[in-house]
Parts: sequence; C-alpha cells; structure tokens
Amino acid sequence: MTGPLVPFREVVLKVHSRCDLACDHCYVYEHADQSWRTRPKTISDDVIFRTAQRLAEHAKAHALPSVSVILHGGEPLLAGPARLRRVCEVLTSAFDGIAELDLRIHTNGLQLSPRYLDLFDEFGVRVGISLDGDRAANDRHRRYADGRSSHPLVLKAVDLLHQERYRHLDLGLLCTVDIENDPHAVLDALTELDPPLIDFLLPHATWDDPPPRPDGSPTAYADWLLAVFDRWQEQGRPVPVRLFSSVLSTLGGGPSLTESLGLAPTDLVVVETDGQLEQVDSLKSAYEGAAATGFDVFTHTFDEVAAHPGVRARQLGLDGVSETCRSCPVVRSCGGGLYTHRYRSTGPSDAFDNPSVYCADLAALVRGIEARTAASLVAPEVTEPLELAASQRDLTRMLLARLNADIEDRGGERWARAWELAATVEASEEGARGLDEVLAHPYTRTWLLHALDQLHERPGSVAAALRLPVYLAAAAVRVGLDLSVDVSYADGRLVLPGLGELRIGATGEHGTARVRAVEDGFLVRRGEGDPAERRVL
Repeated sequence: MTGPLVPFREVVLKVHSRCDLACDHCYVYEHADQSWRTRPKTISDDVIFRTAQRLAEHAKAHALPSVSVILHGGEPLLAGPARLRRVCEVLTSAFDGIAELDLRIHTNGLQLSPRYLDLFDEFGVRVGISLDGDRAANDRHRRYADGRSSHPLVLKAVDLLHQERYRHLDLGLLCTVDIENDPHAVLDALTELDPPLIDFLLPHATWDDPPPRPDGSPTAYADWLLAVFDRWQEQGRPVPVRLFSSVLSTLGGGPSLTESLGLAPTDLVVVETDGQLEQVDSLKSAYEGAAATGFDVFTHTFDEVAAHPGVRARQLGLDGVSETCRSCPVVRSCGGGLYTHRYRSTGPSDAFDNPSVYCADLAALVRGIEARTAASLVAPEVTEPLELAASQRDLTRMLLARLNADIEDRGGERWARAWELAATVEASEEGARGLDEVLAHPYTRTWLLHALDQLHERPGSVAAALRLPVYLAAAAVRVGLDLSVDVSYADGRLVLPGLGELRIGATGEHGTARVRAVEDGFLVRRGEGDPAERRVL
C-alpha cells in the first residue's frame, strides 16, 4: 500500500471497560471479541499520560490544527468525576500550544448529573447520548441486567443537558436501528427532544452473523430508514440527521459525513484502558482480535499504528472496496458500507473483500433518497458562479494544506519560514483577501498539483513546493500589505503569479530578490548587497 500516512484526527479513548446496562445489541460485550474481560476496568494515570504525550507528538509532527478525543467505554461515566477530570487535565496540558483539542464523551446518560456537566463545561467536553427512540423502542434492547427500563433516566439526562447552562455541550442523540420498531414513533420521540443532531446506526453485523430480517426482505433496513426519511421530510427536517445529510451530500458531489458511508480514508484509532492501540471499535463484531494491532501507547507511536496494514486498508478509497462495489453506481455514496459489515470468514483471501452485508439496503437507501430529492441535488456550483469560485478556492486551500502536511521536514528551514509567512499573510483581513485572489488563479492550482506530484514521485524533491513565497508576495502586493517577502528568480526574471513578469537581471542569472508592497505598486531589491531598489507601478 503506497501513499503518505493519513494522520489520526479522531481518537476513541476507553476510560472504563464495564457498563451499567446489559444492551443485547452491544458490540463490546455481546459480539465476537470478548477482550473486555481481560481489560482493567478503569484507565490508569500511566495510560492517560502516555496517550496524551503520544497524541500531542502526532499532532505536532503532522501539523494538525485539531484532534478530537472521544471518551468512551463501556460506560465512560463509571470512571467517576475524579478520573475524568484527570483525563481532561492531562490531555489539555499536552495539547497546549500544539493543536486545538476537541473533547467529547459518548454515554448512555444514566449517571449524568450536574457534577459531571460542570466538569465538562470547565473543559469543553461535549456530550452525546444513546437513545433508541420512544420507551417501547428503547426497552427492546437498552435495559438493565435485571430487565428494568433505562428510558426514564435517559430522558432525565437529556432534560438536564438541555438546561440553559449546559445546552452548548449537547452533541445530539445516537439511535441504533431496529426494524421491528415503529419508524415514525422513533423519529417523533427523538425530534420531540429537540437535539442538535440525530445519528442513526445500522446494527453491527457480518456475513457470518447477518442482521435479523423478520420478513426476509433484502431491503428491510432501507425501507425502515426511508420511512423515517419521509417523516423527516414531512416535518420540515426539524433536526439534522447525519445519515441522511451524508447521502444528500455525496449525491450532490460533496463529502461523506460519517465513517459508515463514503470513500473518505479512516483517521480514527482506539486506545483501550490498558493502553493497547486498536483499529476502529466496530471490528469487535467480526472475530476475536479483529481490531488488534499489537501496538500500545508505551512502546509505539501513532504513526506506527497509521502504517498498520489493517488501518491502511481503510484508507484506499475506491481501491479499498470489493470489485462488485467498484462497478456499482452508488459506491460514491455508500462507500461499500462500514468496513466491519463486509466481513465473511469464508471466501476471498481477504475476509473483508466483500460488499456489505447491508449491500441491498444501502443501494435502496441511496436510490430512494435520490428519487425523493432529485430536484434539490443540483450542486449550487452548477448554477451560481460565486459558489463555483468559492468551491474552487476551498479546493486549492485544501491542496495547499495537503502539501504542508506531506512535506513534513523535507522542506527544511526554507519551507518552515515560508509556511510561517503564509500564516502572517492570512492573519489580517486584507492579507487573507489577497491570498484568496492568488489562490483563485488557475496557475496556482497547477503549481500545487505539480509540487505534490514531485514530492511523491521523487521523495526529497521539494523545489516546486519552495515556490510558495512568490505566491505570498503576489498576495501581499495585490492588497498593499506592508510585508517584505524574499523570493527566488530565475533567468533574470521575477514572476509574480497573476501580476506578471519583471526582468531584474541578465539572462541566465538566478538569485533571490526581496519584494515589498508600497501604496502605488511594489519595490524589488536583488539580494542583501544590492543597493538598487526598483519601484514597479
């Protein structure tokens, strides 16, 4: 598998490995992998510290602007306020001055109280709660071990989270689909709680352990979800639904919004309570040890996990799905389905080289949503020139960020200075406007693509990338930004993209010139020792 490593931007940190519910659809306790039985119940100080250290190093090495850490379990609130405070303090300290830390917690809500929410407010920890719908739907699976309903306490937790002082922490509700539940009743119960987001998840299943289909229909899950979609449309889409938003986004040519759909590479890793580093947690549904990497936070870096074959397999986009999926017209939306759901112990040498066990459902869901919304799926870029310009600018910015991430330390001090200068240009409103104007020039996109190709085809070759300062100089000149920029010139010619070419030396001459914007143009000086400064209007 070739190509640069995809750094981890999302980490699931298991802070407690036991739960206070006995949900019969839980992949942690009820499916193939039973490794939870040997894990420590609660994460230790050593694991917290080493995880924070390793993750901060990873973020710094890849210049990540932010990293999400999701506190998980089991039931993470069972770790207690003191342990969760320790986690938040250590992570916050480790990321100080390196990257933004996005802390989240996913809970069943039974233990939620003002004591926890005050702590979460202090550290900006946002809270997602599992709820499968109305009481009848929720009680089908989400009960205590003695059979008692958990529904009243979950509603109490949602009400508490919706108090004015805590509402900004609310991430929304996660609902696992059960096709025996009334789809309209489920959606109504969830939307009545006015969450900021609803996320529907298909129950984890594989070809070895397929999902229940009481009526034998191969599209029973799509039919259920489309009934929810129709109800959601009738209600005027009162709450964002991630699954539907993702399908609508991909049908319109945009990105997937969820790991379970789309072709975007995975950027998630799991840290267990004992410090073991694992792949995406849902793999525990496939077989014992499916999520294991053999790595841990004490002796391995996150880059080593990112290079693991199992992780790389989920970063190949279209090349990472089965041959059947590659020829399917809806693959751009469904992405072959969740990786776990492709598992079959018999068949090809790669047990995940299969369509999803929900293949027919996913195809029917995508086509059903497309048929219902065809008129609204025309991308605004097609009809609005300004939208097209903004989209193209954003794409070029993404390429520039990708170049910075991929070049790492190969650009040396010259690249570090150039990237710091880029930040200086963009720090002011006029500088950002000038940079946008330069990024909109078609030659800029061509340069970025060439620099990326050169970087990957001839490792260590960064000459094209080091032309960044001439683009920054052009941006500064366009808006009259008071900034001196050292740029390279060749064959006696200085070229400022979008502004033109200036002869400043003899044919064959190469060197460095300093460009500085002035009110009516810009000044150019060749090298430190050159007394002549040319004014260009």
